[in-house]
Amino acid sequence: QVQLVESGGGLVQAGGSLRLSCAASGRTFSNYDMGWFRQAPGKEREFVAVISWSGRSTYYSDSVKGRFTISGDNAKRTVYLQMNSLKPEDTAVYYCAARPYMYGLGYQGGYDSWGQGTQVTVSS
Repeated sequence: QVQLVESGGGLVQAGGSLRLSCAASGRTFSNYDMGWFRQAPGKEREFVAVISWSGRSTYYSDSVKGRFTISGDNAKRTVYLQMNSLKPEDTAVYYCAARPYMYGLGYQGGYDSWGQGTQVTVSS
């Protein structure tokens, strides 16, 4: 497994931006797809975005497409989620996750390592 630690959450007004970071350690980071998920109070965890192990491919949920950007830096073993034009409905705990490189990006399962989460709150 990969150990993951998220940071960068906080309180922001609607329309604002935040950048989340996910630092990885442990097994070979470059052989893993990295994803972001979120869970709002009283709701199920939902997929947000994923980046392939190579960094060349990304996939987003419809709810964040065009507003969020996922990127990675293998040298720093860090994945980022740049969140722009934030809305109150983006309020949630955001989790970073990793899975072995064996799935199509559109598949939302297979993640075997999870971070502890970081809170993002968007005020109206």
